[in-house]
Amino acid sequence: MLAYLIRRLLLIVPTLFGIMVINFAIVQAAPGGPVEQMLAQINGRAVAATERISSGGGDGMVQGLSNSDSSGSASTTQETYRGSRGLDPDLVKDIEQQFGFDKPPLERFVKMMKDYSRFDFGDSFFRDASVVDLVIEKMPVSISLGLWTTLLVYFISIPLGIKKAVRDGSAFDAWTSAIVIIGYAIPGFLFAILLIVLFAGGSFFDWFPLRGLVSEGFSDLPWWKKIMDYFWHLILPVTAMVIGGFAGLTMLTKNSFLDEINKQYVLTAKAKGLQESQVLYGHVFRNAMLIVVAGFPSAFVGILFTGSMLIEVIFSLDGLGLLGYEAVLNRDYPIVFGTLFFFTLLGLIMNIVGDLMYTVIDPRIDFEKRSF
Repeated sequence: MLAYLIRRLLLIVPTLFGIMVINFAIVQAAPGGPVEQMLAQINGRAVAATERISSGGGDGMVQGLSNSDSSGSASTTQETYRGSRGLDPDLVKDIEQQFGFDKPPLERFVKMMKDYSRFDFGDSFFRDASVVDLVIEKMPVSISLGLWTTLLVYFISIPLGIKKAVRDGSAFDAWTSAIVIIGYAIPGFLFAILLIVLFAGGSFFDWFPLRGLVSEGFSDLPWWKKIMDYFWHLILPVTAMVIGGFAGLTMLTKNSFLDEINKQYVLTAKAKGLQESQVLYGHVFRNAMLIVVAGFPSAFVGILFTGSMLIEVIFSLDGLGLLGYEAVLNRDYPIVFGTLFFFTLLGLIMNIVGDLMYTVIDPRIDFEKRSF
C-alpha cells in the first residue's frame, strides 16, 4: 500500500502543473484585466472588457492581461491600452509594473508556480488583503453549506436507496423514483430562485431571510437563539443544494444494494434463518456501501468548493463561491489562481483519501496489484 500511496502522491505534481498551465493559457485569450479595471476607475468609467490596440489606430487583437503572480499577456512598446487614452504614459507603465505586467508571460508563470510551491499566494489586487487571509475569512460560510449539505444528502440518500432496493418494483419505488428524477432534472440554482419566490418575500410567503448567514445583532443573542438564527438562514440555501445532490446518490445506493442482494452469499444467509435486517445490515451493507462511503471525501470537496458558488451568489452568502465569482468579474487574478491551485491540490489529495477508505472498509482490496 505504501508504494501505491507514493505513486499517487507523485502523480499530483504533473496533474496540478497541467491544470495550472491550461488555465493560465485560457486567461491569455480572455479580454480585459486588472490594468483595464484601474484605468477605467481613473477615467471615471467602467468597462466590461478593454481591448488593446496599436498606437497607430485601428482595431487591434483582443488580448488578456495578468500579473507577476497570476497570468496575462505581455505589454509591448508598440501597443497601448484603450482606457489609457489621455493619461500620462508613465502612469500607465507604473500601473503595469504594479500589477506585474512588465514581464513576459513565461516569466510570470514560472514565478507564480515557485511562489505557489511555497504556498505564497500573494495579495489581492483590489481587496487590500492577502489571498490566504481572504480564504480563511470566507471559509466558514462555505464549510457550513458544504458540511450540512453533504450530511443531509447522505442521511437522506442511503436509507432511501436501501428502501428502494428492498422494495424494488413496488409503488413506493415508482413514486420515489419520480421524485428523484424531478430533483435531478431541476438545477440547484433554479430551485433556489423558486424557494426565494415562495418563501423569502417573493410573491407568496416571507418566512426566511434572503441574504447572509446570520442576522444583524447576532453577537448579542443568547446561545440558543444564535443556533436557531444560524439554521434559520441555512434552510433555503442548503435545501436548494440538497435537492440536486441526493438524486444521484440515491440511485447509486439502490443499484449497489440490488447488485449485492442477488448474490449467493445473501441467499445462503437467508437459508440459515437470519432475519432480513440481519442479512441486510450485517452482510449486504458493508459490500454495497463500499463505493458510496469511500466517495464521501471527494463528494464533500466537490460540494464545498464548486456546488455552492451559484447558491452563494443567489443568497448573498459571503463565502468562497462568491469570492471566486467576484474575483473573476474583477479580474483579480491572485485570488483566481491562488484558490484554483489550493483547492485543486486539496481535491487531488481527497481522491487519494477516498482510495484509502476503500481499504479501510474492505481490507480485501489491494491497490498494490494495480498496474499504471
